[in-house]
Amino acid sequence: MIKGIAHLAFDVADMEKSLHFYCDVLGFTRAFDIPNDQGEPWIEYIKVCDGQFIELFYGGQNKPAHVQRPVGFSHLCLEVQDIDSLAEHLRKQGITLDVEPVQGKDFNMQCWARDPDGNRIEFMQLDARSPQMNS
Repeated sequence: MIKGIAHLAFDVADMEKSLHFYCDVLGFTRAFDIPNDQGEPWIEYIKVCDGQFIELFYGGQNKPAHVQRPVGFSHLCLEVQDIDSLAEHLRKQGITLDVEPVQGKDFNMQCWARDPDGNRIEFMQLDARSPQMNS
């Protein structure tokens, strides 16, 4: 029935900052856009890999109040080849890491940062011993 995860969507406050982050910093490709019924910008599609996208919606205005452990969306995790190279690349691009590269309880290496709107992103380098690799 379900083939996979097709996309993740974010409402963004500043589209240019978000496009810069996801395309120029992370290296994804701006795939296409969809205008609204009036022909105005509405959604930008960022290609992660074949069949997987991040949708960026124009017009985000109200950041939710910060609460500890909210119910709902927590973070986006992106798999990387080399966590140390990725962390260095992010730093060189002026991105502050919330968590420097560290090994998790699942043996995978991970580091954490935020996109321009504060959405948490985990970068993960899979380890051969991890449950993700052995399930």
